[in-house]
Amino acid sequence: MLLSWRGMTRRLTTVLHLDDAPWKIALGLAVGVFIGCTPFYGLHTLLAILIAFSLRMNKMATVTGAWLNLPWFAPFVYGLSLKVGEFVLSGGRGLEFLRGEKLGDLAMMIRPYLSIERLREGFLASSQLLFVASKPLFVGTTVVGVVAGLVTYVVALGAIREVRQMAHLDPPGNSQPEG
Repeated sequence: MLLSWRGMTRRLTTVLHLDDAPWKIALGLAVGVFIGCTPFYGLHTLLAILIAFSLRMNKMATVTGAWLNLPWFAPFVYGLSLKVGEFVLSGGRGLEFLRGEKLGDLAMMIRPYLSIERLREGFLASSQLLFVASKPLFVGTTVVGVVAGLVTYVVALGAIREVRQMAHLDPPGNSQPEG
């Protein structure tokens, strides 16, 4: 997994120089970025490999795209996705189940159900809360993923074409030393 800027930059540089059609590399990155926005955190690599294999896409580009949602970006991606999903589903009114309450207040609402004696009730309350939150999260990650994928495709296609054009202008070994 890409856990640093240096690792991400190295991997993207490698992907930009893959020997495949530029649109295929860009499409692989875009699909990977979409997968990286899904709420299936921890399964992104597996999903990217399965989708790339089944659709005969560039596997390295797809996995790299999925890895772009680095762990320190994930809270922002999912927070934005939740807000986008909430906006889409409620027409901008917000998540009804929160009723304007803060996260700490929600935790206090759930806390009584976290005891062993009330485990079943706690599981049902938590499941209901997750179910209600999952709808806007799925809608939001889909919207954010599609937008991020489209932007990735356009930017990656341009970057790949630029890299290849520069490589043709100055082939290796043809540069003259200045002197």
